[in-house]
Amino acid sequence: MVSDDRNSDYKSGHRSWLLSQRRTSSFPTLLFFSSSYTSISIGFVLSRLVSLRIIMGINLSVLELAALCINLALLLLFLFIVSARYVALCFGRDRLWKENLVGSAVDIRQNVVADGEEVRNVVIGKRYKASAACCFYVLLVYVSVLGYDGIGLIREGAQGESGNSAWTVLLLPAALSLAWFVLSFSVLYWKYKAAEKCPLLLRVWWIASFIICMCMLCADGKGFLEEGSDQLDSHVLANIIVTPALAFLCFVAAGGVTGIQACRNSDLQEPLLLEEEAGCLKVTPYSEAGLFSLISLSWLDPLLSIGAKRPLELRDIPLLSPKDRSKANYKILNLNWEKLKAENPRKPPSLAWAILKSFWKEAWRNAIFAGLNTLVSYVGPYMISYFVDYLCGKESYPNEGYVLAGILFAAKLVETITTRQWYLGVDIMGMHVRSALTAMVYRKGLRLSSSARQNHTSGEIVNYMAVDVQRVGDFSWYLHDIWMLPLQIILALAILYKNVGIASLATLIATVVSIIATVPVARIQESYQDKLMAAKDDRMRKTSECLRNMRILKSQAWEDRYRLILEEMRNVEFKYLRKALYSQAFITFIFWSSPIFVSAITFGTCILLGGQLTAGSVLSALATFRILQEPLRNFPDLVSMMAQTKVSLDRISGFLQEEELPEDAITTLPRGISNVAIEIKNGNFCWDQSSPTPTLSHMHIKVEKGMRVAVCGVVGSGKSSFLSCILGEIPKISGEVRICGSAAYVPQSAWIQSGNIEENILFGSPMDKAKYKSVIHACSLKKDLELFSHGDQTIIGDRGINLSGGQKQRVQLARALYQDADIYLLDDPFSAVDAHTGSELFKEYILMALAAKTVVFVTHQVEFLPAADLILVMKEGQIIQAGIYDELLQAGTDFNTLVEAHHEAIEAMDFCNLVSEESDENDHPKSLLTVKKTNSASNSITGLVKEVQEGVSSSEQKAIKEKKKAKRSRKKQLVQDEERERGRVLQIASSWWMAWANPQTVGDEPKTSSMMLIGVYMALAFGSSWFIFIRAVLVATFGLAAAQKLFLKMLRTVFRAPMSFFDSTPSGRILNRVSIDQSVIDLDIPFRLGGFASTTIQLLGIIGVMTQVTWEVLLLVIPMAIACVWMQKYYMASSRELVRIVSIQKSPIIHLFAESIAGAATIRGFGQEKRFMKRNLYLLDCFARPFFCSVAAIEWLCLRMELLSTFVFAFCVVLLVSLPAGSIDPSMAGLAVTYGLNMNNRLSRWILSFCKLENKIISIERIHQYCHIPSEAPAVIEDSRPPSSWPENGTIELIDLKIRYKESLPVVLHGVSCIFPGGKKIGIVGRTGSGKSTMIQALFRLIEPEGGRIIIDNIDISTIGLHDLRNRLSIIPQDPTLFEGTIRDNLDPLAEHPDQDIWQALDKSQLGDVVRQKEQKLDTPVLENGDNWSVGQRQLVSLGRALLKQARILVLDEATASVDSATDNLIQKIIRSEFKDCTVCTIAHRIPTVIDSDMVLVLSDGRVAEYDTPARLLEDKSSMFLKLVSEYSSRSSGVPDF
Repeated sequence: MVSDDRNSDYKSGHRSWLLSQRRTSSFPTLLFFSSSYTSISIGFVLSRLVSLRIIMGINLSVLELAALCINLALLLLFLFIVSARYVALCFGRDRLWKENLVGSAVDIRQNVVADGEEVRNVVIGKRYKASAACCFYVLLVYVSVLGYDGIGLIREGAQGESGNSAWTVLLLPAALSLAWFVLSFSVLYWKYKAAEKCPLLLRVWWIASFIICMCMLCADGKGFLEEGSDQLDSHVLANIIVTPALAFLCFVAAGGVTGIQACRNSDLQEPLLLEEEAGCLKVTPYSEAGLFSLISLSWLDPLLSIGAKRPLELRDIPLLSPKDRSKANYKILNLNWEKLKAENPRKPPSLAWAILKSFWKEAWRNAIFAGLNTLVSYVGPYMISYFVDYLCGKESYPNEGYVLAGILFAAKLVETITTRQWYLGVDIMGMHVRSALTAMVYRKGLRLSSSARQNHTSGEIVNYMAVDVQRVGDFSWYLHDIWMLPLQIILALAILYKNVGIASLATLIATVVSIIATVPVARIQESYQDKLMAAKDDRMRKTSECLRNMRILKSQAWEDRYRLILEEMRNVEFKYLRKALYSQAFITFIFWSSPIFVSAITFGTCILLGGQLTAGSVLSALATFRILQEPLRNFPDLVSMMAQTKVSLDRISGFLQEEELPEDAITTLPRGISNVAIEIKNGNFCWDQSSPTPTLSHMHIKVEKGMRVAVCGVVGSGKSSFLSCILGEIPKISGEVRICGSAAYVPQSAWIQSGNIEENILFGSPMDKAKYKSVIHACSLKKDLELFSHGDQTIIGDRGINLSGGQKQRVQLARALYQDADIYLLDDPFSAVDAHTGSELFKEYILMALAAKTVVFVTHQVEFLPAADLILVMKEGQIIQAGIYDELLQAGTDFNTLVEAHHEAIEAMDFCNLVSEESDENDHPKSLLTVKKTNSASNSITGLVKEVQEGVSSSEQKAIKEKKKAKRSRKKQLVQDEERERGRVLQIASSWWMAWANPQTVGDEPKTSSMMLIGVYMALAFGSSWFIFIRAVLVATFGLAAAQKLFLKMLRTVFRAPMSFFDSTPSGRILNRVSIDQSVIDLDIPFRLGGFASTTIQLLGIIGVMTQVTWEVLLLVIPMAIACVWMQKYYMASSRELVRIVSIQKSPIIHLFAESIAGAATIRGFGQEKRFMKRNLYLLDCFARPFFCSVAAIEWLCLRMELLSTFVFAFCVVLLVSLPAGSIDPSMAGLAVTYGLNMNNRLSRWILSFCKLENKIISIERIHQYCHIPSEAPAVIEDSRPPSSWPENGTIELIDLKIRYKESLPVVLHGVSCIFPGGKKIGIVGRTGSGKSTMIQALFRLIEPEGGRIIIDNIDISTIGLHDLRNRLSIIPQDPTLFEGTIRDNLDPLAEHPDQDIWQALDKSQLGDVVRQKEQKLDTPVLENGDNWSVGQRQLVSLGRALLKQARILVLDEATASVDSATDNLIQKIIRSEFKDCTVCTIAHRIPTVIDSDMVLVLSDGRVAEYDTPARLLEDKSSMFLKLVSEYSSRSSGVPDF
């Protein structure tokens, strides 16, 4: 049976192989067998041809002989290739049979279909049909000529008229017939093979045939003019007839596309990324482009043609090829970096060396183009002296002028092509380096240890990615200048030695002196650059902090103070920016002067040594100096860029070497190995390793699998740190931590990702509908989702801004539950929800959903403790008690204190006899805050959708108009242009003077004395330099002034924007404008404007000089200008959209960066680092795709511009050669050629600077857009200021208050009317989402009411300024916020109070002793987000602020949610004593917090449900307040019944 199976396998395999051979090699086989005799005949013909040519001559012209040889050579090459393929196939067949015979199971189908691609359908286009028709048409013509000539020869032979060599007339038509026979059937074979690309050999053959045909036509035309119709014969007529067909085939060959479209089943057609758009499945044609396509950049044509028809979108842009993607580049660089670190652990590794090792192949390829470009750029200057000599009548050999013109044209052509390839290669290399470095910085950000994290704020880390990585990538432009500068100097000296002899030594000395002169200035600039980057970091950090905490800034009326701090930081940055730019201007002056200084020294030395300067040698030297001045002028940029890049490399390298979280911090055992879920032995942990006292000490704990462990203790006792030590987040001093299975972590401060609710819950896991529904139910999210207009697809704003605190916490809990981990670490998860929701969550989530899991939860709610299997009581970083609830109660001590504090609060309510059994049957009322949040979410959706248009929200025309308006309004701009123009004019004048004043040839008399010659030249040239220096200073001065004005206007507008703007705009989008766009305006735009004006004048000067000598050039210049304008418009249609897409795709990278760093602990807790890394790589590719196309489009345009100008230059040179001797001045003609050599470079630079300027203006537009955000109400209304003592009484009247978040959205508060008496305590309660926080926002006018009024002490708050209102109110918010700085700054940012008052406030808020224990007392540092203080301590600082402010009205928005019951009772006592005469409005979920209020307001669905004293409400058995109290009471006393 086995042998039968093998036999059948073999037969089927053999059949498949035969089928493949029939499909793929039938035609080559035919050709191979026919070649056996054709090659013999060709060999015979060639040998006869050579011998006859030598012995007796052949009746063929040189062109016909060339055509014959070329066609036969290509035919032989074609037959050789086909034969080689056939031999390879034969070997393949033998190997296949052998493998089958020994029984190896080979999938034969791989031979039938290459690479898994099977052709499903072939579409034959018109191009293919026309190509095939043209080939057979040409074949028919040549066969006809062969027949005609053959018949003629036979007739002549019969008549005895033909000589011995007459038969050679058949050689050419025979060879051409044979060649076109092969070509025609090759084209037919394309259809059989479904080939989409033309083979390179056939393309070369067609192009060569067309060129030969054109040359023959020219020769025949000339002969016809000289000899008349006698010249006409069958060959001439055949040439004329086949010309159109050959022209079309040449066009097809240039494109390289056959016109056949094959639809394949291919692996490549699977999306390369799961998140990739369905519309974009094609990989960039660049990866498979042919040689001609790469040289001409025609692979970009399809994209540009789409862009010309309609605005481009991201889905139109093809994917990068796999080798260009971020993942590939990141892997290479990371591997080399790790190798360097491992080689010598003591020595810090060099990041620059790692980059060079990773991308050396690209650097080497670019170096070849750069070197070739440098060599051919010196051909022109070298040939000019010969050219001037020729024009003076010295002709060394026949047609020397045309040969010189041909050499100059060929050199310019090669220079143009190599320049574009070099620049594109440099851009691609920069893109690779940026992608790889960004990925490394991101990965490092996810792995940073806590101590390292304190050294780098999130703003700094974002800056590493946004600024430093960008700069390192940009250095690829300057990389080759390091070795090219010496090469250019050597080449220049060689040409100068030929022209001025030994005086070239003076050139070398002068060049070295001018280079050395800049070294000290460059060092100064480097130090300014360091300081500038540090100042930028500080400003970005503070900006990021202000944007995160804008709600608290506006509530406390502190936004002006923090705006001034930012303006001061900008002023420091501006000071270093100005110094850096002025030092740059000075370096620019030195290097503009250096070529003039070098040329003056050279000419002066030559004259002193007695050498004679001729027009030819002077022009050659001037052309050499012009080329040399480019690298010399770029040298300061090189020095400056090297300095900046070194700073950036050091910063990134320092960051990449920071300490990471140790992988051995915890030992993770696989699930099911042990019954012990968590074990800590002899654990000592400390956040700050330099601190003498550890954060956690003497930790010994063993948690069995499936246990519920509660952790409690007073504020700051180390509860959150205990969870961090289980996660491995806190540095371990000693001991061992072991966990068994996977962990899920829910932090105290909710971390929500931007995206929709479903994505936040799934958190990268696949969707399981049944599991998802049960998670939603367990987390009490069902009703919230029903109220959102888009359900769980609702987009969450930046940092979950459009969700309430309780909703954020429950989304976090859902995320953890969906992961189905073994161990759950929950940090105070019930603090942000009301009593009813808290009870429901505890029951459904912890007791039911997590019944079989190990749960460690931190809580301040004593009522949940009896349900725990183990309770840990913490104090001062130690576990002081551990046991079950009853045991700990009997033991007394600290646990007793916590429980008693809770019971005191319960007893204070004194309502036990009123508890009704109905309370358990209460329905959960509809949540209305969720509607409000939905509205915000819709705002957010609109905001996020606008991301697509945000790059160009107002039209481009508007931006350009703004720019023109700005130009008109500033006379300084005109002055700047005028100075620059003088500089350029003087430069051209100095060259003209040298050409005119010197003798044309060696024997002629000079037109002026040597001293006069050098004097005038130096005066003109140095005059030019001074004007350029003035220009550089003016550009820096006015550019900086404009940038500063724009920045301040944007900053003030953003800080005056309403709160809704910050709710719907991701902070990454604003940060993008204040960092990247602002940098472009600071540094790029002024110099691009200067560069554009300067290049324009240079270009006009060059054309002026050329037309003055040969006015005929204008005949070409005008059409060239029209073609340039048309191409520039065609290019800009796509380029503008590409730049816009690049800007848009940058924001998500920064946003993910900032978001991931903020939630790094959560990402690590869930073990999701890999998924976030993949997401980052995907976003980097989304950015790289349009960037790559954008830079390629620039090169596409420049190539075509330069080719046009090269042809104009060639026309000018040919014209000069063709003019009769003596009709023009050779010196002026030489000058025209000298400047013409520079024309293609100037033209492309002019177009490039214009396009880049237009693209960069998008940054002005983006900032300009943020200068016109609608503002909130005025801060102060002078005519309507309240008395200084207002509010005296503190009475608040709400009259029919209606609030909606947006016109198109439903009302959130429905006509709320009530009066809060002055000096009374008002408790505001209601279910989560009933409108409590909305009412408070309306009181502070963070939202303006749609209807109704709020009156405080007889003043309508809508009639006074916002600062007058907010300064008289105090708030302790739900999310306690600390700003980076000191404790003093956080308590009194406006510096209005003496230290004594601050200490009193600290003592009253129970923080006095904690702060006194610190070394720096009130100057104790507060880290970003207050990370070095616990959440409870941050809340006490917020209380301290309120105590200092002493406002008549105090609002507490869930102010005690994050503290234990004892601390809550204490805070309430402080508020009762310190604010006894004030109106206190308290929103609370803890009933004891509001039970002693004078009045209680119960809100439901945005309406007043009840409003009375607590006693009366408790007497009413139908009261909602009674139900809330009953729920809380049953939760507090009946937990064991769960």
